[in-house]
Amino acid sequence: MDRWESTFPVLREMAADDLSFARANVQFPTLEAEAIAYEFEADCPNYLMCLDGRTRVFRRSEQGREVLIYKVTSGGTCVLTTQCLLSGGNFPAESVAEARTELAAIPASVFSELMGRSAPFRTFVLQDYSRLLSGMFSIVDEVSFATLEQKLARRLLVDADDAGFVTKTHQQLASDVNSVREVVSRHLGEWERAGWVANHRGRVEIRNRKALASLKMA
Repeated sequence: MDRWESTFPVLREMAADDLSFARANVQFPTLEAEAIAYEFEADCPNYLMCLDGRTRVFRRSEQGREVLIYKVTSGGTCVLTTQCLLSGGNFPAESVAEARTELAAIPASVFSELMGRSAPFRTFVLQDYSRLLSGMFSIVDEVSFATLEQKLARRLLVDADDAGFVTKTHQQLASDVNSVREVVSRHLGEWERAGWVANHRGRVEIRNRKALASLKMA
């Protein structure tokens, strides 16, 4: 409970009775790596707030290829889940945990009541929703107009840890950028020869962030 409130400081801005109401109803589910968070067209029974871990939200083509929409990490929420709760629709994509993920889940009925009675909570949800929706337009631009090299550079920079390592296989990166492993491996090989990255088994090390960033912005 304390970690939930420290990860989402807006909770401490709520009136005492509203926070007590939220505390009495929140649950803390855990998803193991590769567990399904949402299936396509599933109901959205909860407002989800990520405490730790990472999920990816994607659409799958009839041929089975994935198109990444966005990822949710610690301190984040899921814009499509929020959309479902606000509109009463179903989840228009799929969501899978990429690592062990801990969530705070507020039931839909409780979410609706908090939206009506708590101004700080309502402001947080709507501002967060607007910010995430704006980010999705950037993704649409990327999918529509960016080259594969630009998509791959962006993916590496977004997914890298503080030490510059991206713990993903070439196949996983190919899925993220809607390509195939052979093409991604060829680009990574070229970048390795240029000194931009180093390819290791199951992960990629970024050695020249500036070079990748300049390609991303080209």
